[in-house]
Amino acid sequence: MSDFPIELKYASSHEWARLESDGAVVIGITDHAQEALGDIVYVELPELGAEVDVGVEVAVVESVKAASDIYAPVSGEVVEVNSVLEDEPEMVNSSPYEDGWLFKIKIDSSEDLDELMDAEDYQAAIDEA
Repeated sequence: MSDFPIELKYASSHEWARLESDGAVVIGITDHAQEALGDIVYVELPELGAEVDVGVEVAVVESVKAASDIYAPVSGEVVEVNSVLEDEPEMVNSSPYEDGWLFKIKIDSSEDLDELMDAEDYQAAIDEA
């Protein structure tokens, strides 16, 4: 059973988003996604300063089973990447909502967050799949 923190927002493509007090949005993949991928061995992060749009591929997570594209759940500028993952990609498996975050975006519009699912809706979408 996967864990979905209620304070996060979720995309149907299995990314989560958390609005920080400074206005940046932290992005990662859900516990469900990391479980499905298996042991993560490599993470390709976006370039700092890159402008991204909702739904566009911005990163790649590779596991022993497969490679999976990561899509931007919000539009804006990439302002930080989790460089720890370059040496420790397994952090995405062990701590998907804390230490295993992928990147931060300075959001263009808070309306993007309103379009994402809450934990209950994301769980329902997983259950239906």
